[in-house]
This record gives sequence, structure tokens and C-alpha cells, in this order.
Amino acid sequence: MEAMPSRAPVSPTAPPWELTRGMPRIRITDVRAICTAPDGIRLVVVKVETSEPGLYGLGCATFTQRPLAVVAAIEQYLKPFVVGRDPNDIEDIWQGAYVSSYWRSGPVLNNALSGIDMALWDIKGKLANMPLYQLFGGRCRTAAALYAHASGRDFQEVEEEARRYLEQGYRYIRCQVAVPGQATYGVRGEGREREVWEPSAYCRLVPRLFEYLRSRLGEEVELLHDVHERVPPIQAIQLAKELEPYRLFFLEDPFAPEDIEYFRILRQQTSTPIAMGELFVNPAEYVPLIRDRLIDFIRVHISDIGGLSMARKLAALCEFFGVRTAWHGPGDVSPVGHAANLHLDLACYNFGIQEQHVFGERTREVFPGCPEIRDGMLWANDRPGLGIDIDERLAAKYPFPEHPLNGGWAPVRRLDGTVVRP
Repeated sequence: MEAMPSRAPVSPTAPPWELTRGMPRIRITDVRAICTAPDGIRLVVVKVETSEPGLYGLGCATFTQRPLAVVAAIEQYLKPFVVGRDPNDIEDIWQGAYVSSYWRSGPVLNNALSGIDMALWDIKGKLANMPLYQLFGGRCRTAAALYAHASGRDFQEVEEEARRYLEQGYRYIRCQVAVPGQATYGVRGEGREREVWEPSAYCRLVPRLFEYLRSRLGEEVELLHDVHERVPPIQAIQLAKELEPYRLFFLEDPFAPEDIEYFRILRQQTSTPIAMGELFVNPAEYVPLIRDRLIDFIRVHISDIGGLSMARKLAALCEFFGVRTAWHGPGDVSPVGHAANLHLDLACYNFGIQEQHVFGERTREVFPGCPEIRDGMLWANDRPGLGIDIDERLAAKYPFPEHPLNGGWAPVRRLDGTVVRP
């Protein structure tokens, strides 16, 4: 008599209906964190494998400043929690894993949970043989409009780069200019080797930049700017007021998460649209801002709030309060995370804009199926699930680069040596 194949037991964390019915039809058999840096940026991708031959899902768990802490959370804590479970039970797995550590809502645990959550949604789409946006209700648009990043050492360089993007079909452009002699955020070549930062010079310079750009680029282009929480709140309020004549599409992160009560004052002072949320990890941070209509765009990093399950709920909440989505999308969101952003962008009625990142050739080889950029928009490939894969053999060729802080950001300081927010 032929021996029956061995099967992993149902997980002890399984809900009562799984324990009483016995083995689920499909079960999670393994969870692995894959670390790779094809473009020199530390990425963490989770692969959830199942008992169905060839069926697996991918999720983004990239917290590039603390990637190895996320890997430990995935492999030592969440993997035992989910192996043996039915991958169809996405909501139950998310809720159980979320409270399993008792303390919750931190960036390490949220990213670990996101990696598994996105991978389960990827599996769900593959089982349905549909691109994920179809499971979210179908498309509201054909593609997602992107905003590009234009920067320069002076106003003229910013204008030249903005014009290059306009010629490529972009309508939305974030503009940043160097403050001479200072470590200015968002400007290539003005990096962390220059540690000194003083906010007053920046606050005087930025309104002049947008006066210059609006007069030369005209009224049709949508202009954006990122403060990156770097200035004292009262100076951010003054800056938002001075930028009002130039009709920005949005001003991003004028305050740090620790200073969100200032949004009530800001709303009374100016009509400049505000985007916020890149550093949020806890619903207690973003729900009051949405409920009280104090922001116009939600800017969360989806893996930092726990993945697609939480982001879908957040987008739905925002719709009822007139807040549009603008998910965080730099190079330290993996291509898997960008694919997740895109599927939400296509399905959410209250989509606003998507941040652009152009991945290098090596990254696109490691991640076949990357969303495509055309005419200033991001396009899905309509494959089942997230529509993206990973070549693990190639990924292994690009280990995390050596770094004195293992990926962490070096401090930026004021002239007197005080550390400021990055």
C-alpha cells in the first residue's frame, strides 16, 4: 500500500472552525524573508509558500533603516504563528498576528505583518485568477498618475529638470532646491556628508523657488513640495501661508507626527493642501486628522501600517472625509510594495496621486513584472495577484551593502550641534 504524503498539522493558532474541520484544503507551509539590494537600497520581501504546488505569494516588509529587525520578527515570531493556517483567512490571520505581541503598532512589527499580509492577498488573487484590483472592486481608472522628483542646486536647475519631466508626459512634479552650504533634504548631491541644517534659510528660500517656477512653468503643471518635518511648527505654518499664492498640489509633512495638534492651527491659517503620514504607524496618529478634515492627502508607507488589509480600510475611511490617497513610494518601497500601491490606486475612488520611483535595470531583473511607467503614469500588467515575482537566484547576488550604521540615517545637526529630525 502506497504511503500517504506527510502533512503539517493545523497551526495551534488556527480558529475553532479549522480545528474542528481538520486540515484546511490549502495551508501555509513556509514563510521566508528575502533580503536583497540590487540598487544599493536594503529591501525585505516575504515569500509565503503553500501546500498547493507552485502557489506562493510575495509581500513587502521593507523598513530599510532596520531591515534585520524585521527579518527576525518574520522568521522567529510570525512564521510559527501562520504555518499550518489556511491562506484564505487573511483578516483572521492579520487580527490574530496584530495582537499576538501584546504591544503593537510599531514599525518593525507592522512591516513584518505587512510582508505576510500582502503575500496572502497575492495568493488570493492567484487563486481567483484575477489581478488584485479586481478583488478590491475593479478599476476606477486605467492607470495611476505619478509625481516625479525635480531638484537642483539652484532655481534654474530645478526648472530644467521639471521641464524634462514635462516633456515625458508628467503633469505633477515635486520640486526641491538646495540651501547653499546645508544638508538639504531631497536634493541629490546635497547629502548627509553636509550635516549642518538651519531652518530659517530654507523657509526664506522655498517661497522664492515657487514664485520662480510658477512664473516660468505656467499654471497647468501641478507643483508639490516636501518639508520633511524639518522645521519648527510655527515656521511651517508661515511657510504654508507664503506658498498659498503659488497653488501647490500639496505641501507634504509640514509637521512631525509628534506635533500633529498643530494641524488645527494650520487649517485656520491657510488653504494650501496638506499631505501627511509618511512616518505614521498607529491609527491613533492618522484617524483624528482624517476625521477632523485637517489633511487633504494621506501619505502612509503601506508596509509601515501593517499592509494591504489596513491600507484598504484607511482608504475607505478617507473617502468619507474628502481625503485622497498618495501612498509613499520611494526606492525603499520594494517593487512588490509599489505593485501593492498600484492595485489600491486603481481601485480606490479617492485616489489622489502616486509617488514615482524609477527602478534600475538590476532591480527590474530581480523583480520581473514590475509595474510599467509610461507618459507620467503607472500601469499594471493584469497578471493574477500582485502581478510581480522575484528571481531568488538573482536576488542573492545583491546582498545588503556595507554601511557604518547598517542602513540607519546619520544625524543632521543645527549649527550648535543639536540633532534635528531627518
